Amino acid sequence: MEKAFVAKRVAKKLFATEKAVDAAMLEAAELMMEMVTSRRDLGLSAVVGDSAQAKLVEAIAALGSARTAMVEMHGELNDVRLRMGLRTTMGGLDDKLPDTPPKTGHHDLRQVG
Repeated sequence: MEKAFVAKRVAKKLFATEKAVDAAMLEAAELMMEMVTSRRDLGLSAVVGDSAQAKLVEAIAALGSARTAMVEMHGELNDVRLRMGLRTTMGGLDDKLPDTPPKTGHHDLRQVG
């Protein structure tokens, strides 16, 4: 099987996994917001649900560690891609920021002076 097709399959799963971790982080943060808001709306003491919130904070920290590991793994797979002689990107560019900021009419102070 051609290297480029195999690499593309791996890249597709990598991008999907990165998106899933990001989505889980967002959901957990929204859960925390909902828990705090609900407690306040019901006029409950901060003690109510405190241990559950502490567990959620632990889960969010674990998701942050998972995201960091995915970013590091992404870099390592990029090195493998280069060692295999695959010089072009295999996709996922929709999620990437552009290398240069868009033209907005605003200028950097170094450009104005």
